Order: sequence, then structure tokens, then C-alpha cells
Amino acid sequence: MRRVILAIVAMVITAGFASAQNYMVVDSEKVFKSIEAYNDALELIEKLSAEYQKQVDAKFQEVETLYNTYMQQRSSLSSAMRQQQEQAILAKEAEATKFQESLFGTDGMLMKKRLELIQPIQKQVFDAIESFSKQYGYDLVIDISANPIVLYYSEKINFTERIIEILK
Repeated sequence: MRRVILAIVAMVITAGFASAQNYMVVDSEKVFKSIEAYNDALELIEKLSAEYQKQVDAKFQEVETLYNTYMQQRSSLSSAMRQQQEQAILAKEAEATKFQESLFGTDGMLMKKRLELIQPIQKQVFDAIESFSKQYGYDLVIDISANPIVLYYSEKINFTERIIEILK
């Protein structure tokens, strides 16, 4: 990780010395938060996540109930009945885990909804940044929202507000 960061810093510094390139800084997080549709999408995703979590919790509660019932009855069950109930508990747990993955996994419903709602907004923002930078001759755009290696930048190269204006 440290090598990657050092390589990026070295690349930026070298690029600056190699030619007179124009740089601009944008705080993409601030741009995204200025878009009402983005905030609405995040709110909807949060609500869906809470709803899905309740459903998953209910499934795992069923497993726990089955297990607790089994543990209370275990001593009075035959070996075959114990094995049968243990299999039923394991099957129910596997079902709950599969259900959880279908909602929260990388190909789950929540991720699909996130992509559906957020990707068009991201494209719009990135297209606006690209268009602005090409129009005004900027060769490099640095996103300062989550970039820990930017130690200093001049406000005169921060065009976040101009990008926000373009998007409105």
C-alpha cells in the first residue's frame, strides 16, 4: 500500500516537472452530496438495507428457535431423531445464510439497487468533470474527498463549486 502511495506521489511530482500541465482539484463527495437525487438514493438504500436486515434477522431467529427447542428435547430423542433435527437445523441455517447473501452479497439485491440508483448519477458527475476539465484545458483532476496523500492544494485550483453549478 505504501509503495502504491509513494508511486502515485512520485508520478504526480514527476508529471509536474516534465511539462507545464494544468491541474484541478474537485471534492467529489461534496459534489455528490449537492445532488438531491444522490441523497434520495442513499436514503432509499439505507431504508432497504434496514428492511432486508430485519428479514435476515427473522430467518436467523427461526434457526435459533429450532436449535433451542432441539437442545431442550435432545435428551429425550432417539439417535435417529437427533440426527434428523440437527440436519433440519443445519438446512435452515444454510437457507438463512443463502437468503442473507441474496440480499447483501456482491450480486445481491441491495448491490443491484445501489448500482441502479447511483451509477447514472456517478456517470453524470464524472462526465461533467471531464467536460469541464477538457473545456478549460486541465490535464489532471485530483479528487480530494478521500485522498489522504494530498497534503496541500491552492483553493484557486479547487473547482468543486463550479462543477456543482454545472450539474444544477
